[in-house]
Amino acid sequence: MVHLPIHLVREAKLGGPVQYRWMYPFERYLRILKSYIRNLARPEGSIDEGYLAEESLTFCSRYLNNISTKFNRPARNGNESVPNGEMSIFKDSGRPKGGSDIAELSRHEFKQLGMYVLQNCEEVWPFIEEHKREIERQSSIGNERHTDDFPDWFCARIFQLSAQGHVSDDLLSLAVGPGIVTLH
Repeated sequence: MVHLPIHLVREAKLGGPVQYRWMYPFERYLRILKSYIRNLARPEGSIDEGYLAEESLTFCSRYLNNISTKFNRPARNGNESVPNGEMSIFKDSGRPKGGSDIAELSRHEFKQLGMYVLQNCEEVWPFIEEHKREIERQSSIGNERHTDDFPDWFCARIFQLSAQGHVSDDLLSLAVGPGIVTLH
Protein backbone atom coordinates (compact mmCIF):
# COMPACT_ATOMS: atom_id res chain seq x y z
CA MET A 1 0.00 0.00 0.00
CA VAL A 2 2.98 2.33 0.41
CA HIS A 3 3.68 2.01 -3.32
CA LEU A 4 0.06 2.79 -4.35
CA PRO A 5 0.15 6.63 -3.97
CA ILE A 6 2.93 6.80 -6.55
CA HIS A 7 0.59 5.40 -9.20
CA LEU A 8 -2.50 7.34 -8.08
CA VAL A 9 -1.08 10.67 -9.27
CA ARG A 10 -0.29 9.23 -12.71
CA GLU A 11 -3.75 7.65 -12.95
CA ALA A 12 -5.41 10.94 -12.00
CA LYS A 13 -3.45 12.75 -14.73
CA LEU A 14 -4.32 10.12 -17.34
CA GLY A 15 -7.94 9.50 -16.42
CA GLY A 16 -9.10 12.80 -14.98
CA PRO A 17 -11.42 13.04 -11.99
CA VAL A 18 -11.92 9.69 -10.32
CA GLN A 19 -15.73 9.97 -10.05
CA TYR A 20 -16.03 9.42 -13.82
CA ARG A 21 -14.28 6.06 -13.74
CA TRP A 22 -14.53 4.52 -10.30
CA MET A 23 -16.42 1.29 -9.76
CA TYR A 24 -17.84 1.82 -6.27
CA PRO A 25 -21.45 2.50 -7.34
CA PHE A 26 -21.48 -0.61 -9.51
CA GLU A 27 -19.82 -2.77 -6.89
CA ARG A 28 -22.33 -1.58 -4.25
CA TYR A 29 -25.24 -2.37 -6.57
CA LEU A 30 -23.79 -5.81 -7.36
CA ARG A 31 -23.66 -6.43 -3.59
CA ILE A 32 -27.38 -5.62 -3.41
CA LEU A 33 -28.11 -7.97 -6.29
CA LYS A 34 -26.02 -10.74 -4.70
CA SER A 35 -28.02 -10.38 -1.49
CA TYR A 36 -31.14 -11.44 -3.43
CA ILE A 37 -29.66 -14.91 -4.11
CA ARG A 38 -31.52 -17.57 -2.11
CA ASN A 39 -31.02 -20.61 -4.35
CA LEU A 40 -27.35 -21.13 -5.23
CA ALA A 41 -28.32 -23.56 -8.00
CA ARG A 42 -30.26 -20.80 -9.83
CA PRO A 43 -28.64 -17.43 -8.94
CA GLU A 44 -30.08 -15.54 -11.95
CA GLY A 45 -33.62 -16.56 -11.09
CA SER A 46 -33.13 -15.60 -7.46
CA ILE A 47 -31.80 -12.17 -8.49
CA ASP A 48 -34.76 -11.66 -10.84
CA GLU A 49 -37.23 -12.66 -8.14
CA GLY A 50 -35.58 -10.47 -5.48
CA TYR A 51 -35.37 -7.47 -7.82
CA LEU A 52 -39.01 -7.85 -8.83
CA ALA A 53 -40.07 -8.09 -5.17
CA GLU A 54 -38.07 -4.94 -4.31
CA GLU A 55 -39.57 -3.01 -7.23
CA SER A 56 -43.10 -4.14 -6.35
CA LEU A 57 -42.72 -3.15 -2.71
CA THR A 58 -41.25 0.20 -3.70
CA PHE A 59 -44.17 0.85 -6.06
CA CYS A 60 -46.78 -0.15 -3.46
CA SER A 61 -45.12 1.82 -0.66
CA ARG A 62 -45.69 5.07 -2.55
CA TYR A 63 -49.43 4.67 -1.89
CA LEU A 64 -49.26 3.84 1.82
CA ASN A 65 -49.98 6.83 4.04
CA ASN A 66 -49.79 5.72 7.68
CA ILE A 67 -46.80 3.38 7.34
CA SER A 68 -43.16 4.49 7.46
CA THR A 69 -41.45 3.88 4.11
CA LYS A 70 -38.26 5.17 2.54
CA PHE A 71 -40.33 7.81 0.73
CA ASN A 72 -41.97 9.41 3.78
CA ARG A 73 -39.20 8.81 6.35
CA PRO A 74 -37.36 11.97 7.52
CA ALA A 75 -33.90 12.53 6.09
CA ARG A 76 -30.89 11.33 8.07
CA ASN A 77 -29.16 14.71 8.29
CA GLY A 78 -32.15 16.88 9.03
CA ASN A 79 -35.54 17.90 7.74
CA GLU A 80 -35.57 18.09 3.92
CA SER A 81 -39.04 19.61 3.66
CA VAL A 82 -39.50 23.35 3.33
CA PRO A 83 -41.77 24.94 5.96
CA ASN A 84 -44.68 26.99 4.67
CA GLY A 85 -43.62 30.38 3.39
CA GLU A 86 -39.89 29.68 3.57
CA MET A 87 -37.77 29.78 0.42
CA SER A 88 -36.14 26.56 -0.76
CA ILE A 89 -32.66 28.06 -0.59
CA PHE A 90 -33.05 28.77 3.15
CA LYS A 91 -34.39 25.36 4.16
CA ASP A 92 -32.71 23.51 6.99
CA SER A 93 -31.07 20.61 5.20
CA GLY A 94 -28.87 19.17 7.92
CA ARG A 95 -25.79 19.69 9.98
CA PRO A 96 -22.25 19.94 8.65
CA LYS A 97 -20.01 17.01 9.40
CA GLY A 98 -16.33 17.30 10.25
CA GLY A 99 -14.14 20.36 10.64
CA SER A 100 -14.08 23.57 8.68
CA ASP A 101 -11.42 25.68 7.04
CA ILE A 102 -11.49 29.42 6.54
CA ALA A 103 -10.85 30.48 2.94
CA GLU A 104 -10.55 33.96 1.48
CA LEU A 105 -12.47 34.39 -1.78
CA SER A 106 -11.44 36.73 -4.55
CA ARG A 107 -14.01 39.24 -5.81
CA HIS A 108 -14.59 37.10 -8.92
CA GLU A 109 -15.10 33.92 -6.83
CA PHE A 110 -17.46 35.80 -4.52
CA LYS A 111 -19.52 36.94 -7.54
CA GLN A 112 -19.59 33.38 -8.89
CA LEU A 113 -20.77 32.11 -5.50
CA GLY A 114 -23.64 34.61 -5.43
CA MET A 115 -24.67 33.66 -8.99
CA TYR A 116 -24.58 29.97 -8.07
CA VAL A 117 -26.95 30.56 -5.15
CA LEU A 118 -29.34 32.57 -7.34
CA GLN A 119 -29.37 29.96 -10.11
CA ASN A 120 -30.15 27.17 -7.65
CA CYS A 121 -33.09 28.85 -5.92
CA GLU A 122 -36.44 27.82 -7.41
CA GLU A 123 -38.05 31.13 -6.49
CA VAL A 124 -35.52 33.02 -8.66
CA TRP A 125 -36.05 30.92 -11.83
CA PRO A 126 -38.90 33.10 -13.21
CA PHE A 127 -36.64 36.16 -12.86
CA ILE A 128 -33.80 34.34 -14.64
CA GLU A 129 -36.10 33.57 -17.56
CA GLU A 130 -37.35 37.18 -17.61
CA HIS A 131 -33.76 38.48 -17.68
CA LYS A 132 -32.75 36.10 -20.47
CA ARG A 133 -35.74 37.18 -22.57
CA GLU A 134 -34.85 40.82 -21.96
CA ILE A 135 -31.25 40.23 -23.08
CA GLU A 136 -32.36 38.33 -26.19
CA ARG A 137 -34.49 41.30 -27.20
CA GLN A 138 -31.53 43.67 -26.79
CA SER A 139 -28.58 41.71 -28.28
CA SER A 140 -27.26 38.36 -29.43
CA ILE A 141 -24.55 37.97 -26.73
CA GLY A 142 -26.82 36.35 -24.18
CA ASN A 143 -25.17 33.92 -21.77
CA GLU A 144 -22.06 35.91 -20.84
CA ARG A 145 -24.07 39.08 -20.39
CA HIS A 146 -26.68 37.20 -18.34
CA THR A 147 -24.05 35.88 -15.93
CA ASP A 148 -22.41 39.29 -15.53
CA ASP A 149 -25.54 41.44 -15.28
CA PHE A 150 -28.11 39.20 -13.58
CA PRO A 151 -27.27 39.84 -9.89
CA ASP A 152 -27.50 43.63 -10.30
CA TRP A 153 -30.60 43.38 -12.53
CA PHE A 154 -32.24 40.98 -10.06
CA CYS A 155 -31.55 43.34 -7.14
CA ALA A 156 -33.04 46.30 -9.01
CA ARG A 157 -36.08 44.25 -10.12
CA ILE A 158 -36.77 42.97 -6.60
CA PHE A 159 -36.50 46.47 -5.13
CA GLN A 160 -38.94 47.67 -7.80
CA LEU A 161 -41.41 44.90 -6.89
CA SER A 162 -40.79 45.50 -3.18
CA ALA A 163 -41.86 49.12 -3.54
CA GLN A 164 -45.17 47.80 -4.86
CA GLY A 165 -45.44 45.33 -1.96
CA HIS A 166 -45.18 42.14 -4.06
CA VAL A 167 -42.00 40.61 -2.58
CA SER A 168 -41.29 38.57 0.55
CA ASP A 169 -38.55 39.54 2.98
CA ASP A 170 -36.59 36.38 2.11
CA LEU A 171 -36.53 37.23 -1.59
CA LEU A 172 -35.47 40.76 -0.75
CA SER A 173 -32.61 39.42 1.39
CA LEU A 174 -31.57 37.12 -1.42
CA ALA A 175 -31.56 40.00 -3.92
CA VAL A 176 -29.29 42.12 -1.72
CA GLY A 177 -26.79 39.27 -1.76
CA PRO A 178 -24.24 38.14 0.78
CA GLY A 179 -22.18 40.63 2.71
CA ILE A 180 -18.41 40.43 2.58
CA VAL A 181 -17.16 39.41 6.00
CA THR A 182 -13.56 40.00 6.99
CA LEU A 183 -12.08 37.71 9.59
CA HIS A 184 -9.23 38.83 11.82
